[in-house]
Amino acid sequence: MSDMSDMSDRHGFDDFDGSGDGPPDGEFPADDWDCGLLEEELRQAAAILDPVPAGLRGIAVDAFALHDLDARVAELTFDSLVDGIPVRGENDPPRMLTFQADAVTVDVEVTEDGLIGQLLPPGPARIEVLSGPREYARLTADDLGRFTGEAPPSGPFALRLRTGREVVVTEWLRA
Repeated sequence: MSDMSDMSDRHGFDDFDGSGDGPPDGEFPADDWDCGLLEEELRQAAAILDPVPAGLRGIAVDAFALHDLDARVAELTFDSLVDGIPVRGENDPPRMLTFQADAVTVDVEVTEDGLIGQLLPPGPARIEVLSGPREYARLTADDLGRFTGEAPPSGPFALRLRTGREVVVTEWLRA
């Protein structure tokens, strides 16, 4: 028990009688607290004692990619890996994808050379190829809604399309 009394003397709690929920008002001046330092110490303790699982961190990164609250999610309606009929003689056919969000359709062909796609209804748009925490590729659709990207996505990816008035984000897929 002497260890506890030594500890209370070192931290200035020897005058506190234990009654009530905390120290009396004015016992700890606000100037003595460094909130930034306290927050950093708590953050470090949480990282050691209760670290964030890698899977949860990945989900959080994916969720942040959809941080546009007004974005509509375009659902995958066709994937040639699942819905396509194999072509005889074709060893590595391009992957064909179709996404739908209300009246907006996005057709994408994923090849070993990159992406080729078109928006319907046709029109100009800015397109971002999202791939988790890495930097995303920026593409531009022309007046006919056509776009190309030189590097094929690796790993999970999604597309974020920004037209003049709306934002559409496709479902995430593995390349």
